[in-house]
Amino acid sequence: MSVRAAIVAASTRLADVSDTARLDAELLMAHALGIERDRLLLDGDRLPIPDGFAAMVERRMAHEPVAYIIGYRDFWTIRLAVGPGVLIPRPDSETLIEAALAHFPERRAPLRILDLGTGPGTLLLAVLSELPEAHGLGIDASDVALDYARANAASLGLDDRAVFRTGDWATGLGGVFDLILCNPPYVESDTMLDRQVADFEPAGALFAGPEGLDEYRRILPMLPPLLTPDGLAVVEIGAGQRDAVSALAELEGLRVKCRSDLAGRDRAILCQQP
Repeated sequence: MSVRAAIVAASTRLADVSDTARLDAELLMAHALGIERDRLLLDGDRLPIPDGFAAMVERRMAHEPVAYIIGYRDFWTIRLAVGPGVLIPRPDSETLIEAALAHFPERRAPLRILDLGTGPGTLLLAVLSELPEAHGLGIDASDVALDYARANAASLGLDDRAVFRTGDWATGLGGVFDLILCNPPYVESDTMLDRQVADFEPAGALFAGPEGLDEYRRILPMLPPLLTPDGLAVVEIGAGQRDAVSALAELEGLRVKCRSDLAGRDRAILCQQP
């Protein structure tokens, strides 16, 4: 069987568990071959089918996320190592990076950045990759996530500008920041998620009470003392949460705007000092 035929066969099987079956099969095959997907698409049939491909397909058939199987997820312009115990970066979260970069003209780019709930360093490292003069602090409650974040910073050559600490959001944190980024848990506790999320990704990074608002109620009061006068906080929100989260931010005296993702869905609130 050729590599192309093996991908087609795997795609047919994976269609029962994935909406992106062909992409999944290609990513797994490329990883098994030790090459990038673009090379696979160009000349993959010149290579033998690797022994590990079948085992990877079986793992995906058991709903394990592709990112955990291959050990990474591409986000923005960077590649982040991920694994069990770490929230997998989503493309929708790139909206926060776009909002942050659009807000600050190049001449006054943010120099001090805070990422609350940094996970594997997703938002902080993406922004630092764009701003060579900036430094940042990533906070997370998970030591597993922070281990990944530090490793990712090192692999990207950003470990001299990124510091990671264990913490409970911004509790006990001093100083001020030009830019604060946060992708908190915001899924309602009774939501039925896809098995590849519910069975594998950390519940603590997903669920936030019956309305999905519990963590916003903790985080938003912490923001005003941490923001510089012309600073910006960008906080991801879930579907239908724009009004509720905006109201919570306004109760703290913050000025609020909303930014939509590429699909036109409300994706982030942008908070500034009054």
